[in-house]
Amino acid sequence: MSSDTPRVLSIQSHVVHGYVGNKSAVFPLQVLGFEVDSINTVQFSTHTGYKHIKGTSLKNEELDELIDGLTMNDVDYYTHFLTGYSRSPDSLKKIVEILKKLKEKNPNLNYVCDPVMGDNGRMYVPEDILPVYRDVVVPLADVITPNQFEAELITGLKMNNLEDALKIIEALHKKGPKTVVLSSTELGDETYMIAIASTGGVQYQINIPKLDAAFTGTGDLFASLFLAWWHKTNNDLKLTLENTISTLQIIVKDTYEKARVHQPTGKISPKLRELRIIQNKNFIENPKVTIVATKLSS
Repeated sequence: MSSDTPRVLSIQSHVVHGYVGNKSAVFPLQVLGFEVDSINTVQFSTHTGYKHIKGTSLKNEELDELIDGLTMNDVDYYTHFLTGYSRSPDSLKKIVEILKKLKEKNPNLNYVCDPVMGDNGRMYVPEDILPVYRDVVVPLADVITPNQFEAELITGLKMNNLEDALKIIEALHKKGPKTVVLSSTELGDETYMIAIASTGGVQYQINIPKLDAAFTGTGDLFASLFLAWWHKTNNDLKLTLENTISTLQIIVKDTYEKARVHQPTGKISPKLRELRIIQNKNFIENPKVTIVATKLSS
């Protein structure tokens, strides 16, 4: 079964309120013309930046059951597979089994892996998930979108400058992925962060302006936008990076500005930092490139 419309299976976290995981990834993909089937690894009331968290995790046998249902009804043909937050090594191994099944149905399946493990020097998943990502999952991915901390964890290398970043990217390519994207690094200064994308021996760098607040769900949004534009631009790395970052920046800036209207000073509450994805639907569909990527090498 094949069709003109690209089809994505996205396996990530889900929140009832707010925008992280599938809540952050599915809508942009749909707006950009993708059919999206989603499986939620966890279902929480809100993301973990809130004071009180309630909810449940999907058990492996429940995940198996859902995949069996798709297979039995012959609706398990996908052009893309997207994974984000996974709560345990076992659930990650189960995702590898699913990937292998999907590849049997479509050998050209494109796997985009966001190896969600942590940020800013802190892991927010069990530590024993790292070897599974490093040795099992990453080698199977076509595209990976780690942040700096996750890229350092997977390679065991430190990133202090651009030269280090390129070494880490090379080490990640050697593990298997043809396309490596460092979604954010602290290689800029107090005003901007840097993202770097690499494929086929070509690297692009793009500067991301910093705001006086941290936002949850941006990594999930980044991975889904990159997947979409990578497909829609026929693997144009520069344009994919520019469309992804420009869209993200518009959403984050709008979220920040609206939050500051309600809370002019101090640390913005999690409730006001929920990404304004729906309100920026037009910009998701038609990104205005506000930030340009520059080539690093050829």
